[in-house]
Order: sequence, then C-alpha cells, then structure tokens
Amino acid sequence: MNLKSTLLFGLTFLFTLHSLVLFSQESTLTSDELFQNARKEAFENKNYPVAVDLVKSALKKSPDYTDLSVFLGRLYTWMDKPDSARIVFKQLELKDVRDADFYLAYGSMEYWEDNNTEAARIVNKGLTVDQNSLDLLILKAKVQNVNKDFNGSKATLDRILEIDPQHTEARKLLIGIRDQVSMNEIGINYNWLYFDKQFEDNWHIAGLSYKRGTSIGSFIFRTNFANKFGRNGTQFELEAYPRLSRIFYMYLGAGYSNSDGIFPKFRSGASLYANLPASFEAELGFRQLKFSENVWMYTASVGKYYKNFWFNARTYLTPGENNISHSYTGTVRYYTKGSDDYLGFILGTGISPEENRENLFEGTPYKMKTFKTGLDYNFTIKSKNIFSITGTYYNVEYKPEIKDNQFDLSIGYRRRF
Repeated sequence: MNLKSTLLFGLTFLFTLHSLVLFSQESTLTSDELFQNARKEAFENKNYPVAVDLVKSALKKSPDYTDLSVFLGRLYTWMDKPDSARIVFKQLELKDVRDADFYLAYGSMEYWEDNNTEAARIVNKGLTVDQNSLDLLILKAKVQNVNKDFNGSKATLDRILEIDPQHTEARKLLIGIRDQVSMNEIGINYNWLYFDKQFEDNWHIAGLSYKRGTSIGSFIFRTNFANKFGRNGTQFELEAYPRLSRIFYMYLGAGYSNSDGIFPKFRSGASLYANLPASFEAELGFRQLKFSENVWMYTASVGKYYKNFWFNARTYLTPGENNISHSYTGTVRYYTKGSDDYLGFILGTGISPEENRENLFEGTPYKMKTFKTGLDYNFTIKSKNIFSITGTYYNVEYKPEIKDNQFDLSIGYRRRF
C-alpha cells in the first residue's frame, strides 16, 4: 500500500470512527441534551448541517416536541432553504400548534422571502394565541409597512409602545413611517432672531408649508417670508423623501429666491439615508447655496435609537480656497409618547445650511467661530395637531476677538388631515 492510499485509508477510518462516536453519543443523550448541543452548534459554531442532524435525532426520540420542530424550521431558514423550512412549518400548522414562537418563526421566514400576504396571515393567526406578543406585533408592523398599510402599521406600533414605552425598534419604525401615515399636512412657523451686536435689526422669518404623503414617500412645498437687514424677501422650496427600499431612503431639496442677500438665489441638496442594524441610521449627502458664488457643503451623520432616546451626531464640511470650514452638531431627543412628542437638546459649533442664518455664509471675510446650544419641545394634541417650540443660543465671534450673543426663538404648528 503506497503512502497516498495509506493516508486516504487513515482519514476514512477517522471519519468513520468520529461518526460512530457521534452516533453512540446521540443514542445515549436525551432529546433535551441533543437540543442543547444543536443550539451550541448553530449559535456558537455556525455549523447548521450538524445542528440539523442533532435536531432530527432528537425528534426521533420526541416527535411531538414542538420547540425542536420550530428550531429545525429556523435552521432551514438560516441555511437559505425556505422550501424545507416551509414543509416543517406547514406540518406544525396542520397540528394546530398553539405556540407564539412557532408563528414568529414561520411568519419571519415568509417575510424574509417577500411572501408578505402569507406572512400577514400567519402573524395574525399567531396573535390569536398571544395578542400581546411584542415579537409578533413588531413583525406585523413590518409586514404592514412593506404592504404600504402605514395607518395599520402605526396602530400596531402605538400598541407596542403602550405595552412597552421603551421598545427601541417600535420607536424607530414609528418615526420612519410618520410622513406616510397622513396624506396631507399644512404648517405655519415663525422665527425671531435677536442680535446683540452683529446687526442693528432683529430678523423675522415666517413660513407656510404643505406636505403630501404618497406610497413612495412625502413631498413638501414651502414658502418663506423674511425681514432681514430691514429688507423683505421671499423664498420657495420643494423637498422630497423618496423611499428606495426597506433599508434606504433619500432627501432631495431645491429652493429659489430673487431676494439678494436675504436668501440664497438657489439652493439644492441630496442625502442618502440607511436604516442599519441595532437601530442605527446613517446619512451621506451635500448641500449647495448659490449667492454671488456657489457654496458647497458635504454632510454626514449617524443616529442611534435607544428606548425612548434618539442620539444624532452631524457634521458639515465646507471646502474653501485655503481651508475647510467645519460644523458639528449633537442632538439628543427624549420621546414622551409617539413620534412627534419629544424634548430635544442640541449642542454644536459652526453654521449649518438648515438654519435661518444661512445667508451669513455670503460675504463673510472672517471665518466665524460659533458655539450654539438649544432646547426643542414638540407635542401633539389629538394626534392631528403638532406644536413645536425651539430656543437656540449662539455665541458668535463674527470679527477677531469680537463676540455676539444671539438668540433664535421659533414656534410652529402643523395640522394633519
């Protein structure tokens, strides 16, 4: 016998011996012990085929052990074998299993396979077994969201938050669909900006807006009226938030004004948002302001939902001839009820294009050093009426060694219908 044959024989012998040892162990272990071994193989070693064999051995000992069958269906789902998983789940359904975990596993598999009508049927049946199952309810909200039943999804998410007000995933989903819940929204807001030294006159800005929710996202038309430097101006804006997939959506914006120095003549912007695992979200985009020359800014942000809180960090980078201007803002919101009821706190530096002070980008010979902090309070009355009050303090070094204390007070009202 040559060396190659000897090695092949040795490997075959060891494999056979290993299989016999495993078979011997499986023969002596209880179904619960086999179940535990299968879970270890699946979760710690990611060895799904071995886990399947262990579960099948356990089922021979305990064929009516529901948890084993449910786990087998999950294993086939994770192995991307939906047909095999479906066979297991259908057999359990024929037995009229009264187990919420079974309906969660079965419904999740159909949801991941984009069989949303079937997923909805399974989840609703599972909720007759346990109407307060948070896992089933969150899956139901996801299915309703995909089926564009945004009002139904909101009702389901509201129910989850009634049961558990600190449910992070429900909070994130509710905020994500709020623009699609109501088809129409009108709004009005007023800003008063006080300057201690930098400008002689205070600024006044009023805005009217109309939002239309659609199946592909929301669209907003806004008209802004301002009195700055003792002169009046008007600006028109159009914004859209199209949904691209379960993960991605966008912000698109454009604006025009013929009021030189009050508003930028043109403005535009775009951002791509991603809903990430563990209740994170991220954004990359740009903003453009056209005064006598174009000002280009690039933005990035990352957000995180945790129970009743939302944390966000954002930066704007504005390239110049000799340097890059930086703006950083941190935001924390504490949600008291739904998606429009919260108390917010902001802290940051620099000017951002979203502020009513955006025209300070124009003709500023000195790169202003700005510190800002503020509070934001939003609340609803009968869910259709949304009120907002925001106060922000700025400390601005608008000339070398010369600082100004500035205040921005904003109040707003929106009505959904």
